[in-house]
Amino acid sequence: MPKYQVMFRKSSKGDLKKLKHSSLRKKFDEIVQKLSKNPYDPSNSFEKLVPPENNFYSRRLNIQHRVVYSVDEEQKIVYIYSAWNH
Repeated sequence: MPKYQVMFRKSSKGDLKKLKHSSLRKKFDEIVQKLSKNPYDPSNSFEKLVPPENNFYSRRLNIQHRVVYSVDEEQKIVYIYSAWNH
């Protein structure tokens, strides 16, 4: 059962349309599933983006694209900001 709710910010809506028709869709769905369980799981290799005080993280879809997100610990929500180019 998911511990975190995953929400998509307005900035990610265009990326979701691109992913819908992409070979990366399955990988994206897997990342979203993992984020809902534990957005900090070290076995799912993520990186904290700079500056660190912004609390943004990323996970790679491939060499060119990655999912950028933040985590609201109080409400247990993962916000996805982008899922295409970086």
